[in-house]
Amino acid sequence: MKRLETYLSEYAESHQNPVNIKLHNLCVPAIMWSLLGFAYTFGLTEGLTLAHAITFAALVYYAFFENVRVVLAMTAMTLVMFATFPWIPQLRWVSLFVFVLAWIGQFYGHKVEGKKPSFFQDLLFLLIGPVWVLSKLFPALIGRPPTPGS
Repeated sequence: MKRLETYLSEYAESHQNPVNIKLHNLCVPAIMWSLLGFAYTFGLTEGLTLAHAITFAALVYYAFFENVRVVLAMTAMTLVMFATFPWIPQLRWVSLFVFVLAWIGQFYGHKVEGKKPSFFQDLLFLLIGPVWVLSKLFPALIGRPPTPGS
């Protein structure tokens, strides 16, 4: 398994254009929210949903990077998202709408960028995107000081 820094560096290669970066900062969390929101509408057992299972699997994956800050940040981000779900009427349909709209934004950003999305190279980049967005907002998350322009 590659190191987190390697994944983030490879992800950044196809995310250099300022328009694409801004779209990703908006669309990646929206896709994450919508995917979990949709999955939240499918119960597995009393009190547990498909979203809980997906979140657990993703957090286990993040734990392999041995970066407690990443696991805590992704846990916090997920908890905030989960807190919104009970308040959204027709969550399944709203999630589908947001999912489609956010992917349109993502693909438009890559059209502007002129590069294919990273997940065409490796599907694991779908899990790296949220960490990349958080690392742009909070560079210390991955243990590096902020850089100019980030």
